[in-house]
Amino acid sequence: MTEWKINGNPACLQVLAWRMGKTMNVLMVGDVVGPGGCQFLKERLYRLKKEYAIDVTIVNGENSAKGNGITERSARDLLSCGADVLTTGNHCFQRREALGIYEQDTILRPANYPEGCPGKGVCVLDLGAVQLAVLNLSGTAYLDPLDNPFTKVEQMLQELDTPNIFVDFHAEATAEKKAMGYFLAGRVTAVVGTHTHVQTADACILSEHTGYITDVGMTGPEESILGVAVQPALDRFRFRYAARFQEAETVCFLNAVVLSFNEKCGKCTKIEPLIIR
Repeated sequence: MTEWKINGNPACLQVLAWRMGKTMNVLMVGDVVGPGGCQFLKERLYRLKKEYAIDVTIVNGENSAKGNGITERSARDLLSCGADVLTTGNHCFQRREALGIYEQDTILRPANYPEGCPGKGVCVLDLGAVQLAVLNLSGTAYLDPLDNPFTKVEQMLQELDTPNIFVDFHAEATAEKKAMGYFLAGRVTAVVGTHTHVQTADACILSEHTGYITDVGMTGPEESILGVAVQPALDRFRFRYAARFQEAETVCFLNAVVLSFNEKCGKCTKIEPLIIR
């Protein structure tokens, strides 16, 4: 009996693999801080994407401009170095001159900002045979009192027609992030926390389906206070007077996670935190 083969493998295995779906890899880069963080990402991203066979790269760019916030220039820098989608957070409207950037489909602001704000909080990437939805939400504990993120994400899920759903939850409180992870467990591919700039050691897969980490960390000057020069931040804590924050000018590092998922069912099969120096 003749055994049919495709590329040296039995045809039945090829068909089975097609039906099961292939594994895809998403790289999520933590909050990029200032021009230094943008430059460091530019220097490292190509090699990183090649090493981990990355299909989609998501970058949180809400602090990519000098000082804070995001500008047209910093957004352009991040996209040109290889980001497919930019997410933001509570500093998304810090620079009024940059409001126009949210007209681009792949630059997001949190979806639970009030109706009428520029931009949107979701984009759906067409990857050929499959789609990947990227959602951006902001927490409300210790942050601006926006619309309830849990109610908002529930509405958004009902409008999506893909099992491959990635959520950047930009929030201050660990408890709120953990709650969102369990709320969406088994229903989305990943919930990745941003905002606090320190990578947490709790990466896991919830309900054997949803990749989760409380905070992916930041990309920017490592010897700093969350990206800010040490002395001005220290003076504010010590003496309680106003201090002008500025980006630290020390050696940068990159914090990120790589998430592997099945394109057919959206199930996350692996989450790997990265710290690149």
